[in-house]
Amino acid sequence: MTSEFPHPMPQLAGVGHRYLDLPGLRMHVAEAGRGSPVVLLHGVPQHWWEWRDVIPALARDHRVIVPDLRGAGWTEAPRAGYDRETLVGDVLALLDALELDSVRLVAHDWSAIAGFLICLNHPERIRSYVSLAIPHPYFRFGLRMIGRMRASWYQAPLLTPGVGVRGLSRGRQWLARAMLSYSARPDAIAGSDLDAFLGPLRDPAYARAVCRLYPGFILPEAVRIMRRKFDGLRLTTPTLLLTGESDPVIRADLLAGHEGHADDLEIREIPGASHFLVDDQPDLVVKHLVEFFARH
Repeated sequence: MTSEFPHPMPQLAGVGHRYLDLPGLRMHVAEAGRGSPVVLLHGVPQHWWEWRDVIPALARDHRVIVPDLRGAGWTEAPRAGYDRETLVGDVLALLDALELDSVRLVAHDWSAIAGFLICLNHPERIRSYVSLAIPHPYFRFGLRMIGRMRASWYQAPLLTPGVGVRGLSRGRQWLARAMLSYSARPDAIAGSDLDAFLGPLRDPAYARAVCRLYPGFILPEAVRIMRRKFDGLRLTTPTLLLTGESDPVIRADLLAGHEGHADDLEIREIPGASHFLVDDQPDLVVKHLVEFFARH
């Protein structure tokens, strides 16, 4: 595979790469292993490399499919399409292109919101679901949650015209570095791994994509949750929700509210992990995934 992108791609043994031409988007996909399919969706401001310490373990028994989502990594970063319909459609189009009727799905950060939307609206496509570091759709906002939202200060510069793009792409990329600092271990995202995540963002198109995700998708979906728009939809997909024990915002103590709305939703907390729990504690994340997949 050759890449027309100026930022170099990190390499992982046993992982192949290809591009898929989806409706309105050329998507990069990393793949490894054979067996029942598992799709891993990254968060922001990361890309497929987020799963570098998870892919080898899962690939022993599964076909592991790790796309770069719209505006990230080595997938195109078009100016439009950062809304719920398009972002969910990108994932469904990926499954169609790979001729996969049903998959196990694992998603972190904003893509976990998209994961819940797929489970609620297209349950036949998802065999089981693992959501990382994002509340479920029946979450109840309260005073304690409002207090913790101070840790999401970075959203203000992202939403400020010009400031977000410059902070993500230029100079020392102070805003991108700040967003990637929500880890429990200082070496969790550092060195060449940090460089791998910062690299694509130096292209303003990818920085703009991050900025567009918040007003186009993340904040509108948060408002829908706050207004209880999901209460009439039942979650029938077996679901595991993982949070980091030291996540500054999303922790298990605030995640009640799903009772009566979900057939099988389990919440677990990962010790020694913050928001980037895949980077902080990959072995523990793998342990929970393998155990959950064995049951579902």
